[in-house]
Amino acid sequence: MVLVFGGIAGGSYLALERYGSPAHEGTCVASGLGTSHRYTTDRVANAALISATAVDRGMPPRAASIALATAYQESQLQNIDYGDRDSLGLFQQRPSQGWGTEEQIMDPVYASNAFFDVLETYPDYTSADINDIAQQVQRSGHPEAYRDHETEGRLYASALTGQSGANLLCTLDEVGATASPEQLRGELARQFPRAMESGRITASLDSATGAAPQVPEGAGATALVLDPGGDESLGWSLANWAVARAADDGVVQVSYRGRVWDRTAHGEEAGAWGSAEGGAPERVVVLVSGR
Repeated sequence: MVLVFGGIAGGSYLALERYGSPAHEGTCVASGLGTSHRYTTDRVANAALISATAVDRGMPPRAASIALATAYQESQLQNIDYGDRDSLGLFQQRPSQGWGTEEQIMDPVYASNAFFDVLETYPDYTSADINDIAQQVQRSGHPEAYRDHETEGRLYASALTGQSGANLLCTLDEVGATASPEQLRGELARQFPRAMESGRITASLDSATGAAPQVPEGAGATALVLDPGGDESLGWSLANWAVARAADDGVVQVSYRGRVWDRTAHGEEAGAWGSAEGGAPERVVVLVSGR
């Protein structure tokens, strides 16, 4: 289980000022034990991809905590094409140090798997200090820097690996165009390839009115229905992953186990998970913008 603890750091907010406007309008918050961190939606999408890779590989939540703390320190969770010397991507991996080609490293799925491949060579990573194990993987010139991002790494890992339930709250602008559930299903297959191939996760299309607890205005007629096979943690990982993908893939509603995130909610309910009845509570039901 991912641990969370008090004491909020300012790194997330400073990054917003330092790096300017986000690629997508909106922000997300992960919270726990009186602590919260706010990320822009592009950073959350990358955090979700990294966490999805850990879940897909069957690694414990702590692996995602380590990876997220590392990626925030290295790139502010941005897939950047520059860095110190030949460093690139989310983890600032270097082709000259054997991490892969430039093209490979700039693929976030490849980069995340490469990070976890090395992490798994240290058997004590599940109990070791997050900063220290991150430094063993990265061999950074700033060996204590990962410590600054342990809190946010744990909070987002807890939400995105499904350990803390409906704990990713995203407030977004309205969708500007129609979207396709097939696009989101394709992204699911890209980020959870092992789980999809093994049947640990199944994805199907269904009528929105039959699968969702309610259909908000602006949602399409077809729902993407994700079945985690009775694994509640996996279900919450998928539900929060879908919310994290909302800015990129036009998601307007996500529901699971009697809870619903509705992009169109306003006021105090904006960005939050509400209660819902009906639909398919044992499955994650995702609606995207449509006609």
